[in-house]
Amino acid sequence: MTEELYWDDAIPGTQCTTPGVTVTEAMVTAYAELTGDFTPVHMDEEYAKTTPFGTRVAHGLLGLSLADGLKTRADYRFVPGMSLGWEWAFKLPIKLGDTVHVKFSVGTKRAAKRPGWGIVTLPSELINQHGEIVQTGEHRLMIPRRPTA
Repeated sequence: MTEELYWDDAIPGTQCTTPGVTVTEAMVTAYAELTGDFTPVHMDEEYAKTTPFGTRVAHGLLGLSLADGLKTRADYRFVPGMSLGWEWAFKLPIKLGDTVHVKFSVGTKRAAKRPGWGIVTLPSELINQHGEIVQTGEHRLMIPRRPTA
């Protein structure tokens, strides 16, 4: 396991690619059950065939959730802090069976008003097995600074 980094260790411009995960029917079903979103394009293959997608697709927010989780499995990751929010866009559908990973970088960093904390932005792309960017955006995090002795 790679050591988790403090805000002080963040280097703007550093890039990382996460491991991938394959989106399964079980994941889409579990997400629907968790959120209550049983929209037919996610749940009903016959209906989904009549849509521009031509097949069932994962919930867009499932993609964002996967992106967030995959970052925690990256070699470049931070000591747990607080998420300050996401700016996120859905570019292409995520189909059942797609394998996605995240490519992200450290965009900016600044000290937080809260003592002992700093803020970083992580521009990120969720990419499928064809190299297509399916979702993109930026995550803002407040991360602990390295404790002083």
